[in-house]
Amino acid sequence: MKEKPVLEARNINKFFYNPVETQVLKDITFTINRGEFVSIMGKSGCGKSTLLYILSTMDTSYQGRLLIDESPVTGRSQSFLSRIRNEKIGFVFQFHYLLAEFSVLENVMIPGLKLGKMGRKELEFKAMEKLRIFGMEDHALKKANQLSGGQKQRVAIARALINDPLIIMGDEPSGNLDKKNSDIVFGIFKDLATTFHQTLLIVTHDPEFAEGTDRIIEMEDGRIISQ
Repeated sequence: MKEKPVLEARNINKFFYNPVETQVLKDITFTINRGEFVSIMGKSGCGKSTLLYILSTMDTSYQGRLLIDESPVTGRSQSFLSRIRNEKIGFVFQFHYLLAEFSVLENVMIPGLKLGKMGRKELEFKAMEKLRIFGMEDHALKKANQLSGGQKQRVAIARALINDPLIIMGDEPSGNLDKKNSDIVFGIFKDLATTFHQTLLIVTHDPEFAEGTDRIIEMEDGRIISQ
């Protein structure tokens, strides 16, 4: 049975005007199906992060079409896109962006509280379940700033999963970590894909990380040169 497409980019073009016109993305077209673990690779400045910003619906000034869960999202209102981001997309960045004044548990709960589909008790239970996947349940009541770098990134991934997103998007999620923690984060992503059938799209400049994914989309100078 063919898996359903989760994300479809069709002829995406992006221009910057500063003050002259520069085309930073050129005719980007690809599809990601449910359960795929895909990496986007390319040298610094090739347009990877710009593309991810568009795919995550945070940047809306582009040409072309973007579909998420087989529904067009191009040209939709900010409130519609905000709901899509909350419901269907989990984010993991190079810097964990945990809130230092909150506990680990509260940090994981934040996107769920924002979505507002569950009561606080139910969310707490769910957040603990996500922390358990990463062996972080014993740290639930610690403040985020009491954790090591690798632990923070595990909590950030747990937070990305709290609303059971359709796709997890990562921008260099292991870029700030040493080899050991980078391998741990990769192992978590691989496990999410194989065990939980989670769809993942990760921007990375680490060839070893990319090699372990199902598919590499390689970019150069704003274009896809292989996928």
